[in-house]
Amino acid sequence: MALVTRVTDLIGRTPLFELAVTDSGTRLLLKLEQFNPTGAAKIRMARSMVDDAERRGLLRDGGHIIESTSGNTGLGLAVVAAERGYRFTAVVDNHACKDKLRAMKAMGTDLVFVADDGDDELATSAREDLAEAMAAARDDAYFTEQHNNDANAVGYYAVAEELLAEVERVDILLSAVGTGGSLFGTATRLRELGCVPKVIGVEPVGSIAFGGEGGPYWQSGTGTPPGATIGTAVDYSLLDEGVKVSDVDAFATARAVARTHGLLIGGSAGGSVHNALARLEEFPAGSTVVTIVCDGGEKYLDTVFDDDWMSARELLDPAAECEVTTLLRRYSPLRRHDELMEVR
Repeated sequence: MALVTRVTDLIGRTPLFELAVTDSGTRLLLKLEQFNPTGAAKIRMARSMVDDAERRGLLRDGGHIIESTSGNTGLGLAVVAAERGYRFTAVVDNHACKDKLRAMKAMGTDLVFVADDGDDELATSAREDLAEAMAAARDDAYFTEQHNNDANAVGYYAVAEELLAEVERVDILLSAVGTGGSLFGTATRLRELGCVPKVIGVEPVGSIAFGGEGGPYWQSGTGTPPGATIGTAVDYSLLDEGVKVSDVDAFATARAVARTHGLLIGGSAGGSVHNALARLEEFPAGSTVVTIVCDGGEKYLDTVFDDDWMSARELLDPAAECEVTTLLRRYSPLRRHDELMEVR
């Protein structure tokens, strides 16, 4: 590994993990973005947004970055701000995982809450309105506005380049959609490189990006809650299919992956993996299916992986976990390898 002098030099080149393979040779690969600094994909777009603001003269030396965040974007911006000498204010709510908030604060971030202690409802619209107003009130401030910033998607172009450096092609790109940057930025660059995958977006039940009735949900950092504006990075012209996964199924999948593979993935990634596993045999034989795992599960030990927290919100479902475990074992690449060795 090369010697580096900045944390952001460590962004990218994250590994691919083969989670599942069918008898027809269709395989599910996970792009493990938790191996980025901050343990999440969003540091890619955080750097891209700041680079873009600097190029356009919107952010000057000693300036003030302001963003509404549920955690991972804020963590990325905290790193970039610390490196480049900017002040950073994150507008947050109590829906965000506590470890994300603690980590931002440890890196010098000013946290501004839009909700009182004990109120853990998702407050995306209130956060964004306050962040915009705070930035407008200061001459030296820049609101990165991740949901409507073209540099968001550009930050994920490198994901496509990294994928094609490892696999011949990507047939199906199936991932969670929050701002839309990771899925559609990756899909855009894949197309530019001559690879045109089927693009499947996944959002929580209760999110409104793919239509349907809105409502509350617990998957963090993904989806578009009722009342929030769908971000400009959500490129419907690239979307072949939009699906919804419940909190119960998403979290059951994250917990099952942890117990069968020793791999901690976040709840939103659990939603994508659940959908991929459930339909893996429906895809054409020999397909390469890729899911971008936007963050790891270490930040959710007090929530998704905590039985008491899950039970209190009626999210704990051992039967659902058992169903996912069955699929993981059926499609285990190690089992398939052992069977092939026995035949030989």
